[in-house]
Amino acid sequence: MVTKIKCSHILVKKQGEALRILERLKGREKFGDLAKELSLDTGSARKNGNLGYFGRGRMVKPFEEAAFALNVGQTSGPIKTEYGYHIIKRTA
Repeated sequence: MVTKIKCSHILVKKQGEALRILERLKGREKFGDLAKELSLDTGSARKNGNLGYFGRGRMVKPFEEAAFALNVGQTSGPIKTEYGYHIIKRTA
């Protein structure tokens, strides 16, 4: 069982914003560039959305469940938490 994973994310307020970001990703825009431009999480945005490595119990439940369900290289759809909508990319 995987104990730690590494992810990047983009956080926005509205689901529509998250869906537009997913369209831009499909158009081959870089995840890190979009994180820097659009993410409300300014700490991770400066690092291309990088959250580093984390284990279970470190993130809010919906985020954690979605992140651990992704395969390396995979990007989630919009994940709603109390902070807004996240697009999560598992990087390791």
